[in-house]
Amino acid sequence: MPAQIQTLDISPVGRVEGDLDVRVEVGDGVVTSAWTQAELFRGFEVILRDKDPQAGLVVTPRACGICGASHLSCAAWALDTAWGTEVPRNAILSRNLGQIAETLQSVPRYFYGLYAIDLTNKNYRKSPFYEEAVKRFAPFTGTSYERGVTISGKPVEIYALLGGQWPHSSYMVPGGVMSAPTLTDVTRAWGILEYFKTNWLEPLWLGCSLERYEQIKSYDDFLAWLDESPAHANSDLGFYWRMGVDIGLLKYGAGVGKYVTWGYLPHEDRYNKPTIEGRSDAVIMKSGLYDGKTDTHASMKQDFVRENLLHAWYDEGGADVHPFDRVTRPTTKNAIDYAGKYSWGTAVRHQDAGRLEAGPLARQLVAGGKLGENWQHSDPFILDCYRKLGGASVHVRQLARVHELVKLYRQAERILREFKLNDPWYIKPRERDGRGWGATEAARGALCHWIELKDGKIKNYQIIAPTTWNVGPRDAEGARGPIEEALVGTPIADPTDPVEVGHVARSFDSCLVCTVHAHDAKSGKELARFRIG
Repeated sequence: MPAQIQTLDISPVGRVEGDLDVRVEVGDGVVTSAWTQAELFRGFEVILRDKDPQAGLVVTPRACGICGASHLSCAAWALDTAWGTEVPRNAILSRNLGQIAETLQSVPRYFYGLYAIDLTNKNYRKSPFYEEAVKRFAPFTGTSYERGVTISGKPVEIYALLGGQWPHSSYMVPGGVMSAPTLTDVTRAWGILEYFKTNWLEPLWLGCSLERYEQIKSYDDFLAWLDESPAHANSDLGFYWRMGVDIGLLKYGAGVGKYVTWGYLPHEDRYNKPTIEGRSDAVIMKSGLYDGKTDTHASMKQDFVRENLLHAWYDEGGADVHPFDRVTRPTTKNAIDYAGKYSWGTAVRHQDAGRLEAGPLARQLVAGGKLGENWQHSDPFILDCYRKLGGASVHVRQLARVHELVKLYRQAERILREFKLNDPWYIKPRERDGRGWGATEAARGALCHWIELKDGKIKNYQIIAPTTWNVGPRDAEGARGPIEEALVGTPIADPTDPVEVGHVARSFDSCLVCTVHAHDAKSGKELARFRIG
């Protein structure tokens, strides 16, 4: 006898940011199909049409309240490549430091404020870790929640030293940056970094020195680190890992099994005359496409990108299109049709490889691969975990995200040593018509901007953000988006409280909101309503 299918509409799935709805079909206690629906149209591509070429420097950082530096970086590099600028090394270092500071802010804020709260769900009350999880991670009152969310505000003080404010600064401009930090600013930045390390990163998050954690190169090394000291096992990282294994976070959330990263942090001496074609070979954190199988990866070029709009609320046809060839035309009638159009998100594809997952897991899998130059960052740890633990899961995806903290901290230290304060910070560019492309890795994954300039104005502007990659609907071939695919196979212990759906979606850090409603779509009955606090 076939299993009875129950349909759950969960609206919205998440906390604090965005508007993502999820529909899942559940049979025999497991998700059998899923649809992710982006409910919010923002229209930056429409807003910027026919504006001054530099309007994106002011407008696009407002695309996100937590990763505006990443959008600003893309907007600046897009104009650099369109105008053929020269960017001095100090300016590249300053741009990189601003983005690093923002990501150092984002990771603890995300972990405690959006993700770890789920570990206090009543469904886990039988876990031996539950009482300690409530003590640490309960919203607003948890000991680690309070310290982690509070400390997250420190790194962006460095950003404010560089750009005058955070968020929504526009200090990165074509040809460089608009502010030159003083020796006092650099000294203050060192103090802020040290405070972040000595008050949270080492004592609470790691339970050890950065130097000890950096010795971890494999999953076996990580397990040995956990067993080495109670301070390691009981750190927030150690405790989270042990509890996650206990409650089954290694068992679901795999996704599409293919991964993309643009790479980030252009090298200060290798991208001074930026071009679209030269970027991939000039970034410290490697660009690439990983197929989930081998220990090598293919390079990732912007001309491989395609968007499919068959299931998205746009009047642009159903064929795959490159962003340079797309003109955003939103529909005026947005009825939800899960067999037709059901999301403002587009289905982003690689022209040959299909659907790809973006994010920290993608970055770390590529970092572990063999492709790249010897001066580019390489780290085998997460790739080894991926292999030994059977591929991706909620837990491995989350480990990849938090693992980046130490390496980004080290990059921030390196940049502060590399500044040459009396050297140039800006070289005035010459404006011209043309096409440009700027890319980076936001905390959540691959982000890029395309710009076309004609007659001194923006003819076309296109953005593909990390969430566009991950939360997109089905494509023309019927292939699910990465989060849709990751939800399939997820066990649902209690359909009135489908916390497991939240685990999967939040493991992608998909910019969500603070209230969850669960409905039975057949009866229309509201099963439950959850509100933080």
